[in-house]
Amino acid sequence: MSQLALPLAWPADPRDDAFLVGPSNERAVRRLERPEEWPVRTALLIGPRKSGRSLLARIFGGRSGGAIVDDAERLPEIDLFHAWNRAQEAATPLLLVAERPHTEWGLRLPDLRSRLAASPVAEIGTPDDRLFRALLERQLARRGLDARPDLVDWLATRIERSHLAAMRTVDALDARAMERRRGLSIPFARATLHEAGLLDPAEPDPS
Repeated sequence: MSQLALPLAWPADPRDDAFLVGPSNERAVRRLERPEEWPVRTALLIGPRKSGRSLLARIFGGRSGGAIVDDAERLPEIDLFHAWNRAQEAATPLLLVAERPHTEWGLRLPDLRSRLAASPVAEIGTPDDRLFRALLERQLARRGLDARPDLVDWLATRIERSHLAAMRTVDALDARAMERRRGLSIPFARATLHEAGLLDPAEPDPS
């Protein structure tokens, strides 16, 4: 595969709900692009909260015509077992979406465990630096907040590098900006995130 310029949107979407691709999720995207190469008709998509796993699954479903089961680890085992079998019989791709690998679901049905063990896994990992900045920029822009490069750089180096932390950070900044009727600045962000408990403990308390 040729080197990709990342992050990129998959697919391009004028409504800005495209899935941003970076090194931490590129392999998952590529695996879902080619369901005809799966060894069985069912695959698992694993990713942390707010990682875009449900969005990626919807894109997959739209492109492939396959079925999607979100929060698969919460469903009755017998339902998953039958869904897996139906996908093989119909030769239609089925994507099981979950937060954790199936080995951590506490499965009791041996036949389901063996079927899921045979299924390919697409996993979304921790975002790399470039993708993390892109995620922050997009969330800030969606809220109509000033996404200046210096502020994004400051945030990206001081909060936990996770999809959930990025979302919580933008939520906190948006709520405080509306409350105070103020634009964003680094001092404003530092005070807001300290109060919300979202800042790296090594960052000095502005108070």
